[in-house]
Amino acid sequence: MPERRPGQAGGGADAGRARLKRLAWLLDSSIRLPGGFRIGLDGLIGLVPGVGDLVAAGLSAYIIAEAARMKLPAGVLARMGLNVLLELLIGAIPLFGDLFDFAFKANQRNVRLMDAHFDRMARTR
Repeated sequence: MPERRPGQAGGGADAGRARLKRLAWLLDSSIRLPGGFRIGLDGLIGLVPGVGDLVAAGLSAYIIAEAARMKLPAGVLARMGLNVLLELLIGAIPLFGDLFDFAFKANQRNVRLMDAHFDRMARTR
């Protein structure tokens, strides 16, 4: 049986990874501002006082939950959780936290951690 390459049809894990990449992009970089800087829905949701940061953290937690379903090691999941926790805690600071939310991009960091893990696994096979 020929070996399937990443991105080739028939890969449920590849489709899941692509879906998470798309969600991370939507949350962190989907809106282009003048000057080329990109922001996402995560930062905009975080502007809503009180619940905005919690809702954004919930969306970020979904990415971690999906990564856990893909059997990522506990160490990688912990780093992903720390990224979200950092964004949540600093994001709660008025004004500075909102700017931090736009720049830190925890979701895309987490997807890169996930990809790095899978790339390491593919190289060791």
